[in-house]
Amino acid sequence: MLIYNKEINRMFIFLPIEVRAPVLPRAPYYQRAPAADYAVWISCGTDSWCGSVRRQTREWSDRCFPPETKTYCPMSLARVDYIPPWWTYWLHNFPHINLRFQPVDKSFQPEDDNYQQSLIFLGCVAAAGLGLNLLCLAVYLSCLCCCRKDEEEETKKPNSCCVTWSAVAAGLITCVAVGVGFYGNSETNDGVYQLTYSVYNANHSLGGVDSLVTGTMGSMKSGLHLHLARLDEIFATRGDYVQTLQFMQQMADNVIKQLLGLPDWENAKLDLASIADQTANIEYYRWLTYLLLLIVDLIICLLACLGLAKQSRWLLTTMMVFGVLALILSWTSLGADLATAVGTSDFCVSPDKFIMSQTKGIISADIVHYYLYCNQTLSNPFQQPLTIFQRSLTTMQIQIQGLLQIAVPLFPTAERDLLGIQRLLNSSEASLHQLTALLDCRGLNKDYLDAMVGVCYDGVEGLLYLCLFSILAACAFTVMLCAIPRAWRQIACRERDYDDIDEEDPFNPRARRMGSQNPNHTNLHSFCSYSSSMGSQNSLHPPAPAVSTAPMSEYMNQAALFGGNPRYENVPLIGRGSPPPSIYSQQYRNRYSPTMRATYLSMTEQQSRHFGNDFQA
Repeated sequence: MLIYNKEINRMFIFLPIEVRAPVLPRAPYYQRAPAADYAVWISCGTDSWCGSVRRQTREWSDRCFPPETKTYCPMSLARVDYIPPWWTYWLHNFPHINLRFQPVDKSFQPEDDNYQQSLIFLGCVAAAGLGLNLLCLAVYLSCLCCCRKDEEEETKKPNSCCVTWSAVAAGLITCVAVGVGFYGNSETNDGVYQLTYSVYNANHSLGGVDSLVTGTMGSMKSGLHLHLARLDEIFATRGDYVQTLQFMQQMADNVIKQLLGLPDWENAKLDLASIADQTANIEYYRWLTYLLLLIVDLIICLLACLGLAKQSRWLLTTMMVFGVLALILSWTSLGADLATAVGTSDFCVSPDKFIMSQTKGIISADIVHYYLYCNQTLSNPFQQPLTIFQRSLTTMQIQIQGLLQIAVPLFPTAERDLLGIQRLLNSSEASLHQLTALLDCRGLNKDYLDAMVGVCYDGVEGLLYLCLFSILAACAFTVMLCAIPRAWRQIACRERDYDDIDEEDPFNPRARRMGSQNPNHTNLHSFCSYSSSMGSQNSLHPPAPAVSTAPMSEYMNQAALFGGNPRYENVPLIGRGSPPPSIYSQQYRNRYSPTMRATYLSMTEQQSRHFGNDFQA
């Protein structure tokens, strides 16, 4: 189409072109668009055609207008394709079975009952795992209660060691699980945030398109019609001017017709806004719930370890109850995360198929396909209406410019309305440029790709880490629930052994406390050990111990001198032939009973005769 402008003496040429040139134009003709993403803008010089341009390996085709119209030629960069990650295919290949144990289609169909049952079936698998876990714990606890062994000293140490290592293993697994859970929760939150941000951005773009179309149509219907009506009265005596005004009215109607041919984005905008709001609310409560679950698991593990260290039976019992609840929550979260991850992966494998089915009847399939793939080989469905819009505005501007030059000298009162129409056309042209940029596929396609990357990469990856957290937490609490009953049983055995100590034993701590409170207690026997580490004193027969009349305080002092051990305080003195400690003062040596000194002297003399001087220092 050729349009000649007498004022600027230029011939305007409007035609679609394919830009292929080895170099970019000079600086006055090349600039980057300030509000465009992934785009380079080239304007056409006044003295040159918009020819073919090639820059490196980038190829594009677009329209080009003269620089007087303030229009630039957008040239897209290489298209970035969406490629689902490998873990989405792995999850997508999970068996999809409904509750009647029949295989169903793996495509993402959230409205289908069979597909919903296939996701519920995955949750039931986790519930079956929980039941099996609780059954194993019940069998273990039953065996532990029914098969009681004799609590001998040689069996106490291995049991205590087993409990200790079980507690250490449970604590380490819980710490690892909590760390993995925090990372997975953060990754999932980041992915969902990127999804909602992209959806809000796309919704903002669609809202901008709707407002531009509505504003332009309103100005054409009301403002332009009012100015043309007044000019029709002013130019009533000039038929050629009235004919020009009628032609402008036809151009305005043509613009309105093209704008009405654009899709109605109002329904799509409302759907995107509701989806983004619901997703943001669900994600907030999901993130908060997992944060509380992670903290509760860590607190339960720490309190259980504290109960084992302090040997607190009531604390261990309380933590065992909370451990069972935490085990149930771990398996529940595993089922929910697994079902969500599989469903999201089904969507990520073929998102375009689901989007096409959801937008059917609202937006044309060609338009949806254009935005999803954004391939320059595809025809722009908005190119024809926008081209007609641009040409109509240019024609109207030329007509108004001619009337300002010719009719104003004859009809000065018409200048105000003519200038008003010119301002209206300029604002409509600015709206056209914004509308062209918003309707371009690159903006919405970028939002689409960002949303897919957020959901299918960060989101699904975070869900997998949360599944790993649930498995590790279930293992940790299972180990803890196995260790707590053994620890509780050992604590009970120690308390029972403490209660079985002879009250008359002078070296029993309880008897010593009673003796210190009642110093006039009955006379006590002195216990001496006749075992020898040499192995040659078994044939010796020491004299029978005599009854000592020493008071209780003497035995207490002896216990203090030999470290306070009530059962072995005489072993260094008699069994090994050791003399009484000489580092202590005379007052402590005088407190040994005559029987103890006589026994020591007899043992020392016999050892000297038997061994001779072999062991003398």
